[in-house]
Amino acid sequence: MVAIVALWRKVRDYVKTKEFRDYLTSTHFWGPMGNWGLPLAAFNDMKASPEIISGRMTTALIFYSMAFMRFAYRVQPRNLLLLACHGTNVVAQSVQANRYLIYHYGGGAEKIAAVDAAAAAAATADTDTNTTTCDCQL
Repeated sequence: MVAIVALWRKVRDYVKTKEFRDYLTSTHFWGPMGNWGLPLAAFNDMKASPEIISGRMTTALIFYSMAFMRFAYRVQPRNLLLLACHGTNVVAQSVQANRYLIYHYGGGAEKIAAVDAAAAAAATADTDTNTTTCDCQL
């Protein structure tokens, strides 16, 4: 518990420094904050159908983020926030690329078409059974 309190005080004291205020007003902070939209959009698109994924754009975003990961590490001072942002984007775009490949080349599109056809057949079968009449005597 003592270590946590000491760490909290150290963080609080650092936040009050001019160095931290200068960091918050620099492009080393706001550039990565703007770039977080890329992985957040990719994570949001994971809920959507894989047929909307562009294979070319996903590949381009993977290579773009890999290049900027290298830049973020090589620039002085190192921009670890930018490195984390683009590392997250590489992971998110790689998941999207995997979904794209499975859908287009792994039989995913055929499976979805078969499920849709079965659902349509079941729906027409339900409407056929609901139109029968009863010869019941009351």
